[in-house]
Amino acid sequence: MRVMVVMAGALALAACNDGEGRMHTGAPVAGGARAVALLKSATGADIGRATATEVAGGLRITVDAKALAPGKHGAHVHTAGRCDAPDFASAGGHWNPTNMKHGAMNPQGPHEGDLPNLEIDSRGRGTVAMMIPGATMTGLLDTDGAALVIHASADDLMTDPAGNSGARIACGVFQAG
Repeated sequence: MRVMVVMAGALALAACNDGEGRMHTGAPVAGGARAVALLKSATGADIGRATATEVAGGLRITVDAKALAPGKHGAHVHTAGRCDAPDFASAGGHWNPTNMKHGAMNPQGPHEGDLPNLEIDSRGRGTVAMMIPGATMTGLLDTDGAALVIHASADDLMTDPAGNSGARIACGVFQAG
């Protein structure tokens, strides 16, 4: 009986882990802070939203996207709360307060801002969510803020600094709320 309980607990934990030690969910914190980024294309079209929520042990980032080309797209939290079109370079590099290399598959990674690929279906819609252990809302919304950026191509989850994920095609600045 004890072995079954331990195995059930291990299976439950494994179901939330991406295989690289990063969790996809976390229990919400009562009264926890939240920030939302409204995602826009370079032409200002509505692409969806990203939400950062305080959860037990870190932050959960959820991206809900629409009106994108089907396939996989890199999605990352970037260091600056700016989204100047057309290339969104103003968002800076990936959020990386722990000074790691890029990607969950990189033995020296990942950046805190590295998310799994966003998979867009044939209707142009997709969602991805992940918990960033140890991350805080204070760290995310520091003096220059943060942005969520979606890239044109899939992230290879390994190549530093951005996973060969291509051009920045959508961006949104996180706002507390």
